[in-house]
Amino acid sequence: MYIKKILLAIALLGLVVLGYFSFTIYQLVFSPNTSFQTEKHSVYVSKKADFKAVIDSLARHLKDVDAFVQVAEKKSYDQHIKSGHYVLTKGMNNNEIINALRSTNVPVRIHFNNQNSIQDFSQRLSEQLDPSEKEIFQTLTDSLFLSDNKMNAQQSLSLYIPNTYEFYWDSEPELIRRRLVKQHESFWTPNRDKKREALNLSRLEVSSLAAIVQKETSKVDERPRVAGVYVNRLKRGMKLQADPTLIYALKKEHKKSDTIIKRVLNHDKLIDSPFNTYLNAGVPPAPIAMPDISSIDAVLNYEEHDYLYFVADIENFGYHKFAKTLREHNRYANKYRRWVNKQKIYR
Repeated sequence: MYIKKILLAIALLGLVVLGYFSFTIYQLVFSPNTSFQTEKHSVYVSKKADFKAVIDSLARHLKDVDAFVQVAEKKSYDQHIKSGHYVLTKGMNNNEIINALRSTNVPVRIHFNNQNSIQDFSQRLSEQLDPSEKEIFQTLTDSLFLSDNKMNAQQSLSLYIPNTYEFYWDSEPELIRRRLVKQHESFWTPNRDKKREALNLSRLEVSSLAAIVQKETSKVDERPRVAGVYVNRLKRGMKLQADPTLIYALKKEHKKSDTIIKRVLNHDKLIDSPFNTYLNAGVPPAPIAMPDISSIDAVLNYEEHDYLYFVADIENFGYHKFAKTLREHNRYANKYRRWVNKQKIYR
């Protein structure tokens, strides 16, 4: 009888221990373990990340880090880290968090526009995706890639159409480049190519001209009119004489891309550069910046008129005064110069 009681007590104790153990496991695995207050939270796991790096990035978003670590190790997640962008939902338990980090890599939307160089473009992409600026730059300036496209690095800006794109955050640089170039091919529809051919310009030349138009005016509704001026000049064999190309040449000459030049001086027009459209006829050899779609389409759908000149309109800031004759233009230009002098803008 005494032995039966002992055995019963041991059995009951075992059940208690088993129950406690089961409850503890349940709590570890299935209790909510998020601390963020928003409905969703994004987690980014780099290809270079190890388990410690993942924990460091998750720590402030978890109620119990140690519990997560225990479950992650039991499920061998610490040995099988997967890179990507993952979305956690408020109230997720450790099991759900780990399953999400294993299998639900969610694409991200990236955006870029108006990049002045491939270096700037690489930096912009690296700010939104996992590959480093260096890795992206090396891919975009790969000598074989540029050779296949018969372009140098600055000319290759024309291969990338500013827009919003969807990528996996951990995409390889080569895949990023390939998809963007493919989008460039899709952008150049038969209709756009037909308009380009009517202008007797290559795709690169359209981009180069569009970049000038974009730098000349931030007003999208004015871009077709500005484009019309440059098309008129090209048709008449006149030099473009575009100040933005001169500014680009000056910055390139002095290797100061971040310098702000508000005023072009007469002696600047003598700079020896293929981008100096005061000395060189035709379209510059490369875009001075990455033109957006509105600028490219402004060139392809330029406004037909007889204007050959334009200067900033001091009475309607952001827009320009257009002229058909040099005499009329000089009148507007003199008015603008007097205003600039009054503002003490000398450079």
